[in-house]
Amino acid sequence: MRNSECEMLKVKPLAFDSFGVRSMATFVETDDVAVLIDPSVSLAPKRYKLPPHPIEEQRMSETWADIKEHTARSDVLVVTHYHYDHHNPEEPEIYRDKIVYLKHPKEKINKSQEKRASYFLDKLKGIPKSIDTADGKEFKHGSTSIKFSSPVYHGTNPRLGYVVEVSIVCGGEKLVFTSDVEGPSVDAQVEFIIQENPDIVILDGPMTYMLGFRYSRKSLALSIENMKRVIKETAVKTILVDHHFMRDLKYKERITEVYEYAAEKEVKVTSAAEYIGREVEMLEARRRELYASKSTTL
Repeated sequence: MRNSECEMLKVKPLAFDSFGVRSMATFVETDDVAVLIDPSVSLAPKRYKLPPHPIEEQRMSETWADIKEHTARSDVLVVTHYHYDHHNPEEPEIYRDKIVYLKHPKEKINKSQEKRASYFLDKLKGIPKSIDTADGKEFKHGSTSIKFSSPVYHGTNPRLGYVVEVSIVCGGEKLVFTSDVEGPSVDAQVEFIIQENPDIVILDGPMTYMLGFRYSRKSLALSIENMKRVIKETAVKTILVDHHFMRDLKYKERITEVYEYAAEKEVKVTSAAEYIGREVEMLEARRRELYASKSTTL
């Protein structure tokens, strides 16, 4: 039974692929604590063999400024893994006097992320109020609980390393943030969601912009079935499907079955941008179009 002493859980996406950048930065506020998950933002170094367009650079600057503003208002900062769209080691001051929960830097991690984690922790020395590894743990802040999954694959296999999923509960509401599951096509990734039985899920959706190349049709089919499982087996009301998913201009037709099933069950499936009333701006997926136009500003 959820604790009724905590009554407010507000979820605010700050930077996502549906905003035109690579990120899943999310601000969560309860009666007890303010949490910012994955305070960073980046751009694809190449898409269609093209570098980031000036409009993308402008959007990244805007969203990073918004992230920094919200870190100043946060008590807790979370890092679910060590890719640069989820942590920024070059601006450690945003962690000043914060409680930091982060993916274990040495266990269930690939070599690339282990090296980045070591560099990041060196940068953080003496700056946060405290640092704790998050993997499989639960932390209490008043009547708010922040719970982390055991490490799960970043994607469909361990090649890109592991991430931790995050559950935050306040009174009668619960959020699950999946981080980079690229689906979810793996049972371990979806089990945490089902176990937590959230009201809202922020889901890194299928990586369909690489369908048939680095992302198989089988993985897409499994992801569709697992999204339907979440809808069927939990009390979820809203699912934000974003991040890798929003790099494909045909994203809606990729999971038509999920949208239809969700509508039958009165569950809202949407993007992070639409969730807060923003226009969907898939700048990376539109990079060729941006370069073909003459405009360099939004």
